[in-house]
Amino acid sequence: MSHDSDGAHGAHGAHGAHGAHAEPPPGGGGWYAFRQTPFWPATVLVLILAAAAGLFAGSYTYSMADPTPRLIPTAVVGSYEKAGGRAYLEGLEKALNASVKVHAYGSRAAAREAMEEQEVFAVFELRDDGRHAVLELSAASGASVAEILAQTAPAVGKKTGVQVTVRDVKPLQKGDPRGLAIFYVSLAAVIIGFVGAIQLSVHARPLTPFERILFTAAYALLGGFAIAATVDWLLGALDLPFVESWLILTLTMFTSGMVFTMFNTMFGRWAMLPTWGLMVLLGNPSSGGAVSWPLLPSPLGLIGQWLPPGASVNAQHTAVYFQGHQHAFPFLVLGGWALLSCTVFWIWRHRHPGGRDKRPQDPEPEGAVS
Repeated sequence: MSHDSDGAHGAHGAHGAHGAHAEPPPGGGGWYAFRQTPFWPATVLVLILAAAAGLFAGSYTYSMADPTPRLIPTAVVGSYEKAGGRAYLEGLEKALNASVKVHAYGSRAAAREAMEEQEVFAVFELRDDGRHAVLELSAASGASVAEILAQTAPAVGKKTGVQVTVRDVKPLQKGDPRGLAIFYVSLAAVIIGFVGAIQLSVHARPLTPFERILFTAAYALLGGFAIAATVDWLLGALDLPFVESWLILTLTMFTSGMVFTMFNTMFGRWAMLPTWGLMVLLGNPSSGGAVSWPLLPSPLGLIGQWLPPGASVNAQHTAVYFQGHQHAFPFLVLGGWALLSCTVFWIWRHRHPGGRDKRPQDPEPEGAVS
């Protein structure tokens, strides 16, 4: 009898505590009740998605809808210091409404080497005391910049009395006449990179931290191969240096996946927000893939080089069009983001929602007395 009484008392106490917990706080009323329904997170998501749609459209429109030259590094050779040469360059700056940053070289060969190193976008060789100019463009350095220069330079020559001959000495490949294929290739690696990490978090939640990193590397390696093979072997859009391009895509996908994993560790179910903001809203428009960085708003042109999408585009662009002149910087950027993401994830791995070592505590037997 005593045992039954104690059990009833315990059950009643548990029920009373549970009931007290379920009751809304004083003054909560309907708002508290609404917060406990699935309509609350759904409403939050509606607002977030609406804001994301506007930001997405705004970021790409701001970056790409009206590309305007701001600073164009240009090599000059010959009599550019003569009156005719100075007048022509000043007229070109005025017509472009941009600064033509002049780098003087002692020979055309030295200027062409600077173009191969992607230090300049064009080479002006001014002859006959500035009465004749040869403009050597590199569409591979930036199709949009080359197009603007090719249109503007002869028109300025007519106004200033300078005969201008335009040559494209570094053309784009036939399968990529607008120079956008590399942007799309890198975009695919970035998007699938973090989507893959999202799917691992949903469908392979019990993976341990080491296993999660390993499987992220695995789908990045296979996905990078699939992208390169499709673009080169299947479609023939780009003639890739296959192994180098494959490894760049692999590193891009791995970095993108680990960036999401890092944010998932830090922010839980809201990890998609900072990932999308960093990689898509900010990273892709500022990458220089669709619009060359001299035509981007100046802050984006600077920031983009330090983000994974921009680093991926830069590395891939050099691998395809400037073989033998690859730079370490984009690989350091990708590697730095990958290292940072892996380090944050590993140090705070106990906060990540996945893993087999996290099991919910078994519920106490009904009516148990502590």
